[in-house]
Amino acid sequence: MNPWAGRQRTIHVQEVAMRDGLQSEAGFVPTEQKVELVNRLASSGLQKIEVSSFVSPRAIPQLADAEAVFDGIARRPGVIYAALVPNVRGMERAISARADEVNLVMSASESHNRANLRMSGAASFEAIKEAASLAAAAGLRVTASLSCSFGCPMEGEIPAQTVQTWCHRLISEAGIRSITLCDTTGMAYPALVEELVGLVRQSSPEAEFALHFHNTRGLGLANVFAGLEAGVVRFDAALAGIGGCPYAPGATGNICTEDLIHALKVSGYQCGVDLDALIGTAKHLEQLLGHITPGQLMKAGPRLAQRAAATPKPAV
Repeated sequence: MNPWAGRQRTIHVQEVAMRDGLQSEAGFVPTEQKVELVNRLASSGLQKIEVSSFVSPRAIPQLADAEAVFDGIARRPGVIYAALVPNVRGMERAISARADEVNLVMSASESHNRANLRMSGAASFEAIKEAASLAAAAGLRVTASLSCSFGCPMEGEIPAQTVQTWCHRLISEAGIRSITLCDTTGMAYPALVEELVGLVRQSSPEAEFALHFHNTRGLGLANVFAGLEAGVVRFDAALAGIGGCPYAPGATGNICTEDLIHALKVSGYQCGVDLDALIGTAKHLEQLLGHITPGQLMKAGPRLAQRAAATPKPAV
């Protein structure tokens, strides 16, 4: 029996290094280098790239050039150029910069929401509704990210009912049909992923769900495969495995884009991405940052033996 039978699904890998990754770096990557990175990522075949974040430059100076980056990129047909937007002011900036998609964010954890966004969960939700209305009027695609869905470093376990309730409200009250469940500090594990994703998809079947994992405890890729088993086909990842969260103690990098695509490819899934080009861009990013990054594939190289070679051949 072929264990890969029926796995020829297309998996959508959504690149977040330019936002989630660079916001955690100590230094500022020059605008022209950010533009080059976005263009290289798009040319590798990635179909969604979170280019930057329209937050206050005082809060995250590493992304103070969001408008300039959006203005400088060469927009490739078929690629979605997205931005994280924390509030109405950020939405106005995103609309002016001609973002294709906006990602509105709040947390399933009240403590994390107050630390990260400086307001209550209820206030964040009201801001999301207002910002989503502006985006819809401007013709932008809207998604929402629910941070700490799999646990919070301050509150511990987050009840599944809390996550389900916020997802239901994002759909029914804010009109958002695309939601990302985020493992902000790497507290998820495969059994929890399958359980929570199953519950959320069952209670909100009309929504499209994505998963955002960090590799804090080494379970990032295992959690992706648990998500696949639960029916999810969209995953965030960051080039070279960079990233974290400045307001989540203990958070480390996101799962690594090139490592993820390699794991999916050798397991029989389709991603439509040029892996060699992506590895080259990851090495380029590491040089730009001036420090070693968590990505493994750029160090070891892709698995040379293809899966087909390991498939038993019929007897002659």
